[in-house]
Order: sequence, then structure tokens, then C-alpha cells
Amino acid sequence: MGLENILNSSLLIFPILECVHILGFAFSVGTVALVDFRLIGVGITDHTPAELWRNTSHWTIGGLVAVIFSGILLYSSDPDLYYTNYAFLLKMVFLIAAIVYNYTAVRRTVKLGEVSSGRVVGAIALALWACVALGGIFIGVLAPAE
Repeated sequence: MGLENILNSSLLIFPILECVHILGFAFSVGTVALVDFRLIGVGITDHTPAELWRNTSHWTIGGLVAVIFSGILLYSSDPDLYYTNYAFLLKMVFLIAAIVYNYTAVRRTVKLGEVSSGRVVGAIALALWACVALGGIFIGVLAPAE
């Protein structure tokens, strides 16, 4: 007797979970982008990057938690589809790289107030998060890897 995944038994659960996933991504990447854009020198310029980091860190963590848990549930709906999809695999690589980079290089740059390297660090961080988003978009477009 096989267990049926609840995500596959209802027409509404998967789309609702997908909305939670996207909303979590918007919170996490949106708050990260505020700090990264400030490092580049655009955006909210009346606050330092350190102040923005401090003021948005709880929203970032909350968004990441929502993204990771909803992502695991979405993955469980059809694991064969996801682990054989190049876009999904690249998205996971970029997600891990973006999170690690954010909590190492970006955090260090923000705490030390390094203006000279801030632009490069912010640009790299934004590029990594953009790759995560593009990977998510292309999951439904690209065929599974053979």
C-alpha cells in the first residue's frame, strides 16, 4: 500500500504552497537586495548597509525558512521531475552559493563597512540571487535531464 502525497490529492494545495514559496522568496531576496543595492551605492542611501542588515535580518531569515520548507514540500510532490531537471539542479547550486555568500562575504563587508569592495560584493550577491530566481522560472520550461 503506497502513501499518496497530499500535494497531489488536491487541486488547491500545490498552488497555495507555490504562493507561499514565492512570497517567502520575495521577503528573503527583497530584504537581501535592499542591503546589496545599498552596497552598490543605490537604493536607500540614508541608512548604512549595517543598519539595513540589522533592520531586515529577521525578515530575511523568515523568508528563507518559508522558502526552504515550502520548497521541500513542493519537491516531494514529484521528486523524479525535480532531481532530473537541470534548471532545478542549477537553482539548488545557486541557492546554496547565494546563502553562503550572503552570510559570509556580504555580512563581513557590511560589518566592516568596506566601501571599496562593497560594490563588487553587492553585485555578485545580486547576480547569485537572480540565478536562483531564473532557475525557478525555468524548472517548468526545461525537460528533465536524461
